[in-house]
Amino acid sequence: MALDQLSVLDAHWRAANYLAAGQIYLLANPLLTEPLKPEHIKPRLLGHWGTSPGLNLVHTHLNRIVRERDLDALCVWGPGHGGPAVLANSWLDGSYSETYPDVTRDATGMARLFRQFSFPGGVPSHVAPETPGSIHEGGELGYSLAHAYGAAFDNPRLLVACVIGDGEAETGPLAASWHSNKFLDPVHDGAVLPVLHLNGYKIANPTVLARLPEDELDALLRGYGYEPLHVSGHDPRAVHRDLAEALDRAVDRITAVQQEARASGTQNTRAPGSGDRRLPWPMIVLRTPKGWTGPASVDGKPVEGTWRSHQVPLAGVRDNPEHLRQLEDWLRSYRPDELFDAEGRPTAEVLACVPEGDRRLGASPHANGGRLTRSLPVRPLEDFAVPVDKPGTALHEPTRVLGGLLAKVMADTAERRDFRVVGPDETESNRLGALFSVTGKAWQERTLPTDEHLAPDGRVMEVLSEHLCQGWLEGYLLTGRHGLFSCYEAFVHIVDSMVNQHIKWLKTSRELTWRAPIPSLNYLLTSHVWRQDHNGFSHQDPGFVDHVLNKSPEVVRVYLPPDANTLLSVAEHALLSRDYVNVIVAGKQPCFDWLPLDAARAHCARGAGVWEWAGTDDGLRDPDVVLACAGDVPTQEVLAATALLREHLPELAVRVVNVVDIARLMPREEHPHGMADFEYDALFTRDKPVIFAYHGYPWLIHRLAYRRAGHGHLHVRGYKESGSTTTPFDMVVRNDLDRYRLVMDVIDRVADLSVRAAGLRQLMADARTRHHAWIREHGTDLPEVADWSWPY
Repeated sequence: MALDQLSVLDAHWRAANYLAAGQIYLLANPLLTEPLKPEHIKPRLLGHWGTSPGLNLVHTHLNRIVRERDLDALCVWGPGHGGPAVLANSWLDGSYSETYPDVTRDATGMARLFRQFSFPGGVPSHVAPETPGSIHEGGELGYSLAHAYGAAFDNPRLLVACVIGDGEAETGPLAASWHSNKFLDPVHDGAVLPVLHLNGYKIANPTVLARLPEDELDALLRGYGYEPLHVSGHDPRAVHRDLAEALDRAVDRITAVQQEARASGTQNTRAPGSGDRRLPWPMIVLRTPKGWTGPASVDGKPVEGTWRSHQVPLAGVRDNPEHLRQLEDWLRSYRPDELFDAEGRPTAEVLACVPEGDRRLGASPHANGGRLTRSLPVRPLEDFAVPVDKPGTALHEPTRVLGGLLAKVMADTAERRDFRVVGPDETESNRLGALFSVTGKAWQERTLPTDEHLAPDGRVMEVLSEHLCQGWLEGYLLTGRHGLFSCYEAFVHIVDSMVNQHIKWLKTSRELTWRAPIPSLNYLLTSHVWRQDHNGFSHQDPGFVDHVLNKSPEVVRVYLPPDANTLLSVAEHALLSRDYVNVIVAGKQPCFDWLPLDAARAHCARGAGVWEWAGTDDGLRDPDVVLACAGDVPTQEVLAATALLREHLPELAVRVVNVVDIARLMPREEHPHGMADFEYDALFTRDKPVIFAYHGYPWLIHRLAYRRAGHGHLHVRGYKESGSTTTPFDMVVRNDLDRYRLVMDVIDRVADLSVRAAGLRQLMADARTRHHAWIREHGTDLPEVADWSWPY
């Protein structure tokens, strides 16, 4: 590389380092036009310096190669705590001032950039949604590489660079993410260039990968299927030269792999003479000191190149004159007078490597994916709905019915390739096999004659890592495409923390006028608690709903459709929505059809409603009792209990209420879908007993409805952590959710019934006893349960 090119890169890097350090420390005097004084320093010093020089280095060099080769590029910053670096580069390339016009690219804007960082009313310390060019905050570590691959899928012209901190590389999700290259199709997908940044330390400890011998690290990365290109050093000039060369080699390699695959039409490109071995994708291993170019030592202790540089190397600047002197020496070492003119604008040399327009990393449209989103083609539900002539007589597998709709969506997006379904090896199990009539499962490794549905260009993605499924889908959605995550209900808890981060991202993005809404994150949770009788206790946990309902109400939606047609209605709504996390809990086992399509649509639009055809109240007065339900199995048990009450206590006025949208139970002030008190009272009454059969943990219903007038009359049945490998009906009996217990609950809570219906109560208790004896002898449920259907 010519000396003038090296000089340009070094000038840009020094400018970015100066701006990063200035954000951590300076409240005023941004260009050091006078000696530093304590009043120029922020009262609270927040931020992370240690990773920032490395991020600035990578950003500078990505600028150069993007500009030279006119690349469509995006960068995912795994060490998101290096927010000062990414903000600095966005300010330098002008994208920050375009997004926030009050932060101008001059001395006034620089002062505002410095002041607002980690300051009340300002911007966060991480690469948050407020940061132009970001799709990944990087606060909770582990997900950067999965997000990068998700962004690259079905983006054939996109290069996604991903900086992975060596601390993050110790996490489980990141370890799994290295395998994403086995699912990347070089014909239809873009490319991912991992940059493993080994600066050696976390907060207070060395990192594992940085201490491995280079040959061992090299073997590890080659085993993952990468060709590592090593760059290391402390001398900036040498590192600039070596990193530029490595980037050129990496991009040349990526181009060669893609050109060969696209010319030959062979997605799973093989290395010549290697048999079944895939061509390796390049990656860069970058070793530079932590806190590079910062203070070498502070108070006699080494800082640069150690863990002490992780956050704020000089902590006592306001009160310690020596620290203040060191800070000024540090900042002046970048020679800001060479980097910015008298008005504080970056010089031509600093900007010589910066791309233009949407090629700038801070202005990439892929980082504001809603700008690129196209409406998802969802065919009319009439094409998939099941006929319902009489409620509760015919059976369908709801998710299999949904699979037909998803298959058509997959077919209708075959050319544009902007819809994917992910899951941890459960697509067929969850009855979504219709998808395989139109696409395969993404796969780049060797195949055997016994394999089914594997395809190098498949758009169903299965890997036994819920973290990876979630990360891929988030990256895909954040860059403007659509998708669905199908998962066993109990094991979606593995991504509890990930969905929490995504909800936070969406909540913040909604408050930013410049971020366009993106397609919603849609979960289909099936193989649920009540039908995991065959796998047992370990597979029985309905608590994901509790988890997400603790989060931002403007983002989270939870639906429990009771049959196939309501599932279709809810799924259509979720697939077409923007900026939500939609959790749909539905069964895959044969389930009674309760509502025809038109009624299902109307019921789902209401979110909760009375099923007049099921109950015996006339609607002119309050009923004697309300039997409420949410979820497919609780709905069946409530209706079976209602049938028993109609048979044995025909004079009892029973109202049946079904809830699809569980947030409807909340007050309107607490959730956008919540009911006003008068609406709630109209459904549940103010003072009549309500027996609520709920799909999950019963205390959630109490929590959602605790402010309602009739809460003292509310009795909830649900899952109480009583499970085993047993029969389907025994699962509800174990948890007191069965029809017989519900009838007993009615008798116990309706005035005067405890005496008048004592015989019926005993009959119900005897039925439970008979159930226990029967399943232990026969291994199946009672015929009266197994063969039951709605009798009215």
